[in-house]
Amino acid sequence: MSEQTPPPPGVSIVVPVLDEERHLEDAVARLLGQRYDGPLEVVLALGPSTDGTDGIAARLAAADPRLRLVPNPTGRTPAGLNAAIAASTYDIVVRCDGHALVPDDYVAIAVEVLQRTGADNVGGMMAAEGTTPFERAVAAAMTSRLGVGSASFHTGGQEGEALTVYLGAFRRSAIDRVGGYDETMVRAQDWEMNHRIRESGGLVWFTPGMQVTYRPRSTVKALARQYLEYGRWRREVVRRYPDTLSMRYLAAPVAVAGVAVGTVAGVAAAAGAPSWLALGWLAPAGYAALVTVGGAAAARHEGVAVAARMPLVLATMHGSWGFGFLTSPRDVASS
Repeated sequence: MSEQTPPPPGVSIVVPVLDEERHLEDAVARLLGQRYDGPLEVVLALGPSTDGTDGIAARLAAADPRLRLVPNPTGRTPAGLNAAIAASTYDIVVRCDGHALVPDDYVAIAVEVLQRTGADNVGGMMAAEGTTPFERAVAAAMTSRLGVGSASFHTGGQEGEALTVYLGAFRRSAIDRVGGYDETMVRAQDWEMNHRIRESGGLVWFTPGMQVTYRPRSTVKALARQYLEYGRWRREVVRRYPDTLSMRYLAAPVAVAGVAVGTVAGVAAAAGAPSWLALGWLAPAGYAALVTVGGAAAARHEGVAVAARMPLVLATMHGSWGFGFLTSPRDVASS
């Protein structure tokens, strides 16, 4: 008598939601429409939205018993994730966002990789896709080493062990082991929890088979604000875990400092200071050449309109991230 194949494990998908009126219905439809044979539920943690998000969520929950709603009064992502996890049922927990568009085999791939590798968390790529020339330039920058460094969840690569992954599918036992998300980490909470999972002996695994469509920021102001926050919170991660500091995280702050000092030196030389200070202009000139040539290479398949925007996009990302890192206040976690 042959052994019976065990049934697929149940999966809980947890989603913090705030002001997602534009995207929530499509995102939830993708999650509930997964081609997965096991039990599945979606738990939305609703923050204090100022648009029609809550009404949409209530209508969707009334139409499908697999969708449940829990409150997240602070609106902060880690608090919402913890609330949704606490209200969820199953032993595999998939973390998603209210504007993420996942393919219909996303959960099935996640479960297969978890079972095959024995990892505590598996995840894939943040597949940035834009529609306007500016958004497409941001997407090109976010998937290039010049824009974001060598993180596999941005640039791709071979399946294997990773420091962190985008979103992720967790074993509940691993989340319980490390105490869930740190609610003081308003940003970088995924990286921080993955670090604790690895420090506790767990395995974080990247697979390019799990891809989530990500919509980039559509304006320079929004992009600058996003990367300023990234830089501020990366500095907080380094404060808490000094041994995680690497050249990848120092590249943007060093570039910002170098361009600033070089520009000041060049201006001083023009104002009558020693002429050798004019060499300082090499720093901003060199950086401008880097983002122009490198940006053109990163956008080589995107056309002239996208390539023309790459220097601005790269400078915004580097400058905002680096400035945020350099100026991050020590009380950022309590602000």
